[in-house]
Amino acid sequence: MTGQAPRILVSAGEPSGDLHGAEVVSALRERWPSATIDGIGGPRMAAAGANPLFPMERLSAMGGVEILRRLPAHLELYRWLTADFRRRRWDLYLPIDYPGFHVRTARAAREAAVRVLYYIPPQLWAWRPGRARKLAAAVDRLAVILPFEPAFFAGVGLEATYVGHPLLDRPPAPSREAARRTLGIAAGARVLALFPGSREQEVRSHWGTFLAVAERLRTERRCDEVVVAATPAGSYPAAGAARLHADARTVLAASDACLAKSGTTTLEAALAGVPMAVAYRMHPLSFALARRLVTVQWVSLVNLIAEREVVPEFLQERMTVGALTGALGALLTPGNPARQEQLDGLAEVRARLGTPGASARVAALAAELLAR
Repeated sequence: MTGQAPRILVSAGEPSGDLHGAEVVSALRERWPSATIDGIGGPRMAAAGANPLFPMERLSAMGGVEILRRLPAHLELYRWLTADFRRRRWDLYLPIDYPGFHVRTARAAREAAVRVLYYIPPQLWAWRPGRARKLAAAVDRLAVILPFEPAFFAGVGLEATYVGHPLLDRPPAPSREAARRTLGIAAGARVLALFPGSREQEVRSHWGTFLAVAERLRTERRCDEVVVAATPAGSYPAAGAARLHADARTVLAASDACLAKSGTTTLEAALAGVPMAVAYRMHPLSFALARRLVTVQWVSLVNLIAEREVVPEFLQERMTVGALTGALGALLTPGNPARQEQLDGLAEVRARLGTPGASARVAALAAELLAR
C-alpha cells in the first residue's frame, strides 16, 4: 500500500496490552498523522489517539468460570471482525499479546488478505511449540520483545524481529533517595522488597512464605525494612511493620534486594539493578501438567535472556522459608560474592535487552509490511 494514509486496527485484550497498545498507537500517529487507527482496548489506547471500537473490559478474564462468562463477547467480536476483514475495512491488523483470541482473529484477517503484524506473540518457546504451524497461518510478521525469540521463531519458519522490550521505554524511575523519602525509609537501611504477585490467587499462594522470610531476615538483623509491592487484587494479612506501596518502580528503587514471583517483575528488577530470588508456587496438579508442557530450563525472564542461571529459582516444594532466607541474606549483604556475581549478571541482561524504542520499531515494521 503506497500513496495514502493506512487504515489500521490495533487490538489489546487486557490492561498490559492497553499500555503497550497506547505506545504503539502514538508511534503510528507520529508516522502517519492522518491514518485511520481503530482500537480494541482501554482508556490508554483511546487517550493515545485510537478510535475505540470495542471495550477491552468485555474480553479480559482470569479463571475458567470468568472466561466462560466472557465467551459470548468473544464470539460476538470475532464474527464482527471477520465480516469487517472481508470487507477490507483495514489494511493492517496489529494484535498485541492475548493469544487465545488474537491468533483466531489474526487468521481470519490473513484469510481476508489483510496484513497481520503480531506484537508480543504467544510464547511457543516456553510451551506447545507444535502450535507454530497454526501461528504461521495467522501472521505475516512477528514483533518480539525478548532477544532470543527471533532465532526460535526462525527455527519454526516464522519471520520475527526483535524490537526491544517495552519496559525500556518507560520514564526514568525515581532515584534511590527520592524513593526512600516517599516510603519514609532511612538512607542507610537495608531494604527487602516483596513482590508476591498481581493476581489474588498468586498473592494468596505466596504471601505467607514471603512474609515469613522477611520476618526471619529482620529477626536475624540481616534486613532493616520490608516493602511490599501491593495491588488492589491482593490481601496482605499480618503485614505488621512491612510497608505496602502500590508503585512497583518506587519499591524497587528503594530496595537492596527483592523476593519476586516469576514474571515481568524479574525483568523490572533487573533493569533497576536489584538482585533477587525468584519463587513460584501453584496447585500441585497444575504444576505437574506444566512440567509436561514447558520446554524451557528456567522460569524467570532474567535467566532465559542470560541463557544461564543468574538468579536462583525456588519453585513448588523448594519455595521454603529456610532456602529463601539463605539466598536473600547473602544478597542483602554488601560485598557478598553472591550479591556481586548477580549484579554482574543483571548488567549482562540489561546489555542484551538493547536500547529503548520498541514502539517506534513496531511502527517501522508496520510501514515495511504495508509497503510490500
